[in-house]
Amino acid sequence: MWASTRTVSLQGAVGHVIDVQVDVSQGQIATNLVGRADASINEARDRCRAAIENSGYHWPTSRRITILLSPADLPKRGPHFDLGIAVGVLAAGEEEFPAGALDDVVLIGELTLDGRLRCVPGVLPMVMSASARGITRVIVPEPQVGEAALVPGVEAYGARSLRQVVALLRGEQEIPEAPPVEPPTGQLLLSWRGEARLEDVDLVDVLGMEDARFALEVAAVGGHHLLLTGPKGAGKTTLAERLPTILPDLTPEESLELTAIHSLCGALPAATPVLTRPPFRAPHHSASRAGILGGGSGRVRPGEVSKAHLGVLFLDEFPLLPSDIVEALRQPLESGEITIARGDEDATYPAAGMLVLAANPCPCGEYHPYSRDHRCTCGEVKRRDYRRKLSGPIADRIDITRFVEPVKPHQLRDRFAAPESSATVLARVTLARQRQRARYADTPWRLNAHVPGPLLRECWPLDAAAGQRLDQEVYGGALTRRGATRVHRVSWSVADLRGIERPGLDELEVALRLRAAAPLDLAMIGGAA
Repeated sequence: MWASTRTVSLQGAVGHVIDVQVDVSQGQIATNLVGRADASINEARDRCRAAIENSGYHWPTSRRITILLSPADLPKRGPHFDLGIAVGVLAAGEEEFPAGALDDVVLIGELTLDGRLRCVPGVLPMVMSASARGITRVIVPEPQVGEAALVPGVEAYGARSLRQVVALLRGEQEIPEAPPVEPPTGQLLLSWRGEARLEDVDLVDVLGMEDARFALEVAAVGGHHLLLTGPKGAGKTTLAERLPTILPDLTPEESLELTAIHSLCGALPAATPVLTRPPFRAPHHSASRAGILGGGSGRVRPGEVSKAHLGVLFLDEFPLLPSDIVEALRQPLESGEITIARGDEDATYPAAGMLVLAANPCPCGEYHPYSRDHRCTCGEVKRRDYRRKLSGPIADRIDITRFVEPVKPHQLRDRFAAPESSATVLARVTLARQRQRARYADTPWRLNAHVPGPLLRECWPLDAAAGQRLDQEVYGGALTRRGATRVHRVSWSVADLRGIERPGLDELEVALRLRAAAPLDLAMIGGAA
């Protein structure tokens, strides 16, 4: 007897539909599993046998069972193959299913020894891959049915046990009772600050700093990378933590992308299977290379740079990060994606978030280039070595650089100062992004920071005078060609803020100053507000 079911194997963010072919025949009694399966799949033979027998079904103990995971040359990982293997063995044995019941359905789930289902990571990208192959029905563990239902055109069924899955496939009217399935993530036992502390932050708390606030707004408009330097306590972290508050909600397409990445990590909260807000990730500078970039032993998983896709990745005290991690950020900064190769597996994950770097100007954090009475105890050589952690190639990929100065005492006491709230700035950012969405409507690009340089110069050039000035900066050696492209993009973001159809000399001047960390006068800031 022979039967075939379907499941999905993930290779990075790419899913492959796998045919689980089961043959039960006469011969030497054995259960052979072939098709480049990892240890967790090989162990499925014991899990599935116990689950089938404890569910009241029959495991063909007197036959030779051959299980092929096809295509056989593709490496396969994860315990979510259990459900497809168990149903395949039942269909190839003595259990009967209606004709065609297994042809257009994908089975995803891990089995316990008593036949209950357990949640598995990566359900959303698996279902997306199945949908791309024209499969319209999926069966997943019950808590993850909301996640699977996010994919348009797919009928998602949630099940608690193997018996319920068999009943669904047979089209039975009565579904057997089963205990609830545990959610995919454990209960957080300790909670004292966490991400909840960022829910109450607002730009209205930031006094003064008009220059830095404006840079933050331009970065939010175009999705530009940002470098903040300044003495300790100047407000770099305060600004970075408030950047997400001026970012619009994700579009449905963006939400699906980000949710799929977090599903791969197994980090989706059971109560909120879909993410609608841009993420804010702030790993500690002692985080590992795999933690920030992705990787790990066994299956390659997304790192913080991918979890911050379409949001903000904040690296505070970045000079304390290992140099190899800083240099490895070149690829995501340039292309918006990161490729990780580990043995026989390579994975490419999206990483089109905004990178915000923050650093003190010296190890002691007291150096102030604009003040004669700074209290820095570091020598010039020590300061130079500290700043050298940001290499030229990385600095060339940063769009906006700002030196954050401590707020003056009179600014703290100014009763007439009225800092704008995040809601006010968000309204301007949203309007500017709508202009970008209209401009790039027929392209795969969303924000100014994503548009390739050659296409930008060809389809959306600066006006003649601004283009000539930018070329002079390149020919004079002040900018590299990559740097000129990034200034061009920032010019468009300034123009979008001002509601101008095409960037001119004024917008270019603002972009050049933002890149070079040069001061901005109030006229430049006010013209974009």
